[in-house]
Amino acid sequence: MTYTTHLVTDERAFAELGPEWAGLYRRCESATPFQSHAWLHSWWLSYGRPGRLRLVLVRHEGELVAAAPLMRVGRPVPSLVPLGGAISDYGDVLLDDGRGEEAVAALTDGLARAARTALLDFREVRPGGAAERIYDLWSGPRRRVGDSVCLELPAVPMEELVARLPSTKAQQRVRAKLRKLTSLGVRRSVVHPDEVDSALRRLIELHRLQWQGRKVTSEHLRPRFCDHLVRSVGPMVRSGDAVVTEFRLDDDVVAVDLTLLSRRLAGGYLYGAHPRLRERKADVAVMLLDACSEHARGTLSLLRGNEPYKQHWRPEQVVNQRLLLARRHTAPLLTAVLCDVAARRRGKELLLRWHGWRERAGGGRS
Repeated sequence: MTYTTHLVTDERAFAELGPEWAGLYRRCESATPFQSHAWLHSWWLSYGRPGRLRLVLVRHEGELVAAAPLMRVGRPVPSLVPLGGAISDYGDVLLDDGRGEEAVAALTDGLARAARTALLDFREVRPGGAAERIYDLWSGPRRRVGDSVCLELPAVPMEELVARLPSTKAQQRVRAKLRKLTSLGVRRSVVHPDEVDSALRRLIELHRLQWQGRKVTSEHLRPRFCDHLVRSVGPMVRSGDAVVTEFRLDDDVVAVDLTLLSRRLAGGYLYGAHPRLRERKADVAVMLLDACSEHARGTLSLLRGNEPYKQHWRPEQVVNQRLLLARRHTAPLLTAVLCDVAARRRGKELLLRWHGWRERAGGGRS
């Protein structure tokens, strides 16, 4: 079989790849919603910079069988990194499951040529991701380090999630919260594709309202993020890669949730909830998990973050991987990044110790 590799740097060509990219995405079981064309191309329109696009494509007899969606960055070292950036919980490449190692080898060779004087830095690769096959085949210097922690639950009905709780008392509390939602008259409905855009704008406004006066991820409130979300999620809803749910109380929309879907997982990505829900003693976290569990496939991912409210459900901690690949002449870049990773980890350890010391010292004075 003859496999040909192409490097695409043209934004218009990226846009035109949509239909065949979607076909490849469907044939890659490990793909997450953050590798869909709708998500990545929309992200590029909001966050990409001219001249930095690097798409490594592999074809066999004209059919797209592998793709690595990347961009070139200059800091902290010259690197090729996955499209999607900080607002994407997983990064990866796409490989057709029906192809053998020749397709993997072709993509690996194409990546080596595309990197040239840059490091390949695959961030946030979920264990079992397609990029692991590139890593295994890579002949040059390489290193694997831990990245963000994601929390995952099995894709089972809500009642089975409740049954996982560690005590009968904890299970009873959650069931009482579910009954409370019913008694309040909270109703949920899946948003029709034609109404997704307006629902997402409501989500952003409710998200802004719920975090008013508190620390919030500032990017979620910026126009470019809203534009990306509205532009990408509509097509994803139509293709079955996302679902938007509205929650009503007294005929008013009081919450909107966005759940992203792929063959292996469902992930609650972002929501907005009116403070009125909490004022009425409604447990928003329980409400959202109950809705998300209806759409779960394989794994119900709580995505990145180790927040205490997620721990109540006894999730499994899954550490994303950072796969660093260099050529022999770019090995110093790999060393520099590893030093940076080690320094940042050491800094976090020292900061945690300092906070612990302050708490102990404060407790001693009181």
